[in-house]
Amino acid sequence: MIRHVVAGVAAAGLLIAASGGRAGELPAQVKQSGVIRISVNAIYPPMEYRDPATNRLVGLDIDLGEALAAKLGVRIEWSESAFEQLIPGLQTGRADLILSGLSDLPARRETMDFIDYLKSGAQFYTLAASPLATPEDVCGKRVGTSRSTSFPDQIRRWSAENCEAKGRPAITVVPAESTADARAQLKQGRIDAAVQGSETVPYAMSLDPGVFKPIGTSFTVNYQGIAFRKADTAFRDAIAEALVALIKDGTYQQILAKWNLPGNAVAGLIMNGEAR
Repeated sequence: MIRHVVAGVAAAGLLIAASGGRAGELPAQVKQSGVIRISVNAIYPPMEYRDPATNRLVGLDIDLGEALAAKLGVRIEWSESAFEQLIPGLQTGRADLILSGLSDLPARRETMDFIDYLKSGAQFYTLAASPLATPEDVCGKRVGTSRSTSFPDQIRRWSAENCEAKGRPAITVVPAESTADARAQLKQGRIDAAVQGSETVPYAMSLDPGVFKPIGTSFTVNYQGIAFRKADTAFRDAIAEALVALIKDGTYQQILAKWNLPGNAVAGLIMNGEAR
């Protein structure tokens, strides 16, 4: 434990300039308990999910959270929650932060601060045998995506700009209960294509080799972020310092490589969508 605390203190100096000359600090209850409470929606592989073979909670976010905790000399207490309850759980104090594939969106910054740790974007994909080859081919088609995400609105905006504005028929958005449900509908022929985060498409393709193919590249650019209550700036900065240390010592890159997402890495500290 002493080694972890020393490492965390050493890492703290890395971000002093970025945090206005003041290093971050863990909240009193975290110092006292030695625990950071994080809720996850564990149905979003490869970010967080239950390993079917062991029923263990695994994923990129799980590995990153544990690495951050090691830098700070604390441990993580993980709890599972419905996606819709992640933000209310943070705001009511049931969780200390959110690390669960949550997109850093401008509307969310009104009530939370984000440390952005992964590049992401909405990605069209379809069956490998489908004739759809470019994003423009999706105009006029039925596209499924998880209803609880930002993807339905993003698809409609892309359709308005790239289909309807250019005289092509609009995309019909078909809400799904989850990304797995959208993939099932695609296999059943109920939709023509689907959308999920670019960070999850390689994993989905690995589950069913030769079944799916991406359509172009991601058509949006955004970040996934660790979310904090607005008042917890010192806590946010402490986690940011630990993340910077993980980037500098190569641990962060090793975690992304393990989950086949090296191209989604951030180069340095990003808060609320802005490099620091």
